Amino acid sequence: MDYRRKKKLTYFTIGLIFLLSGIEYAVILPTIWRYLQTLGAAPYFLGLGLSAFSLSGLLSGPLFGHLSDKTRTTKKIILFANLFEIVGNFMYFMGYSKWLLLSSRLVAGIGTGAGSSIFGFLTRSTALEDRATVFAAVMACRQAGLLIGPAFNIFLRLCDFKMGPFVVNKYTAPGLFMCLLWMLLQLAVLFMYWDLPPVELRESTARGRRGEEGVAGAAEEAEDDDDDDDDEVKPLVGPHELLGSYGSLVTPDLPRSCHASNGNLHPDSRPDSPTVPDESTSRFRKFSMGTEFLREEVIVLLAAQFITLFNQTALETMVTPLTQKYFNFGELENSVMYCVCGVEVIAGFLFVRWLSRRAAERVVLAVGLILCNISCVWCLIFLAHPVGDYPWQLTEFIIGVFLQVLGLPFVAVAQVSLFSKVTSEKTQGFSQGVRRSVGGLATILGPLWAGGLTENMYIMLGVMMALLLLLTMLLFFSYERLVEPPVVEHADNPDDSQLNTQSDDGGSS
Repeated sequence: MDYRRKKKLTYFTIGLIFLLSGIEYAVILPTIWRYLQTLGAAPYFLGLGLSAFSLSGLLSGPLFGHLSDKTRTTKKIILFANLFEIVGNFMYFMGYSKWLLLSSRLVAGIGTGAGSSIFGFLTRSTALEDRATVFAAVMACRQAGLLIGPAFNIFLRLCDFKMGPFVVNKYTAPGLFMCLLWMLLQLAVLFMYWDLPPVELRESTARGRRGEEGVAGAAEEAEDDDDDDDDEVKPLVGPHELLGSYGSLVTPDLPRSCHASNGNLHPDSRPDSPTVPDESTSRFRKFSMGTEFLREEVIVLLAAQFITLFNQTALETMVTPLTQKYFNFGELENSVMYCVCGVEVIAGFLFVRWLSRRAAERVVLAVGLILCNISCVWCLIFLAHPVGDYPWQLTEFIIGVFLQVLGLPFVAVAQVSLFSKVTSEKTQGFSQGVRRSVGGLATILGPLWAGGLTENMYIMLGVMMALLLLLTMLLFFSYERLVEPPVVEHADNPDDSQLNTQSDDGGSS
């Protein structure tokens, strides 16, 4: 199978993974509260169940990311992580007690840590100019899962039968349904996913092949003249060159710092101490968490990840009580609202996918942040204490939600793409794990913050507005640094340049 077909199937499988993660969230969330009530759980168990899923993903993300950086493989990690999703959802289906239900979300959340490995893989296997486009498509797949997920509840709520010792009803069916979907995904990963080589490896391989063709052509030309001037050529070949091919200096037993001049080794050569260590063993030895993450541009992007997700989850928590209080929305009206928001988010990701090819990521990030500020100001003015009659209040609410949802794709895609460029590509899996952990922390704290302040909207929205203003200031002062670092091309070893200089001098003399 050719490389292009493998790449398409691999990306399609990645899209399926994020699609299922969105479906799981949309299928489990509407029924988990009633499910807990049937098991005699206290109201705080709902927060524990949702937080447990995010907490285990927060902890497993950097671990899976570090493992993928070390092994340079993601397929086995995804297969392993999906086992936690399968087991966790089956535990959710069993549902003997509230503690088993809580444990099921904790176990299933571990499987989400594979997302760090996937983002690291996408960073290594895509070109810089295509990275934002690929990330936007992947994120759109999860939003599509969030959109179509509620549709599965239409038939899942009709389930009412027994399967051996287990009861299948509208509360347990989502767990069984997701367990089956994750099992099918295992087959897709097994047969349709490949660990594609990194971009730089493919480019170096192509350059190597072109170089070999050039050397082979030069060797053929030299062999034609070998019989005529054999006496002149022999003195130019030193004894240390016999291990290599014609015209090349190949000395595998000597370090790269040992260079030759007129066929003799320099006294400073040290054959027993190679200066070029193995990349796989030195990759993490050279990695410093302080120098990697305590940089201005990295802190700004991590702050963007935390603040936008904190505000998003806080507003999501606030929306349902708000619609019930002012508009008397039920399950149907809320479902329609979430579906419309899902369509808007997908359209936003598609637009950002198009825009990212024509504008820099920091420009996209700035546009998204401006939209988020406008949305928060609107909510602070019109939604903290709605005034007017029903149609006017509903219009204010729709505009506020529309603006909030509109800014999310811009910020999400831009900060992920920029983060992948300003952090080390060799440890990208671990770095993406840290980024997703920061986002996981925001999804835990956001609902906790909003849940306790539904009756104090000015305080809740005021703090969210302050966080956005802080992020805006950080972006303003660090705007010039939010670019891809310049690539400095240099020799692998200083002695190589010395050898080239000596060769040039010898040739000119």
